[in-house]
Amino acid sequence: MDDLSMRLFRLSTEGFCCAQIMYKLCLEDEGIQNDDLIKSAQGLCRGIADTQQTCGVLSGGIGVLGLYAAKGKEGESEKENIKEMIAEFHEWFKKEFGSTQCVDLIGVKDFYGSDQSYKPICADMLQKAYIKVCEILLNHGYEYGNRECIS
Repeated sequence: MDDLSMRLFRLSTEGFCCAQIMYKLCLEDEGIQNDDLIKSAQGLCRGIADTQQTCGVLSGGIGVLGLYAAKGKEGESEKENIKEMIAEFHEWFKKEFGSTQCVDLIGVKDFYGSDQSYKPICADMLQKAYIKVCEILLNHGYEYGNRECIS
């Protein structure tokens, strides 16, 4: 098992959902911790608000792109390429997985029951999406793991 697979397995085993895992991976790669951000991502889990609609991998990936290029405080502006990066990731996600909806991707699931059959599907999507987010950032001049540095 490679390093990314091990990290995904560890975070999933610790009970983090897809959106939280996307953020956790990013923060870990930066060597920082932000419990409030991870908590706030809970509402994006299991297809946003537990509705099995918009996939948490997608919303988490878009959030990671936002960490690099979105407006975050007064007097700051979003980077000019944020909308392009989000659109690129969204389009790639739809093409790669065939849908953006959790229910289409893994089927109807009781996330709180004993059926954990969705986990390998989600793990595969997480791994591919994480790699794609890193690729998009690099292609747009960002140094992944260092939000202060734009080449």
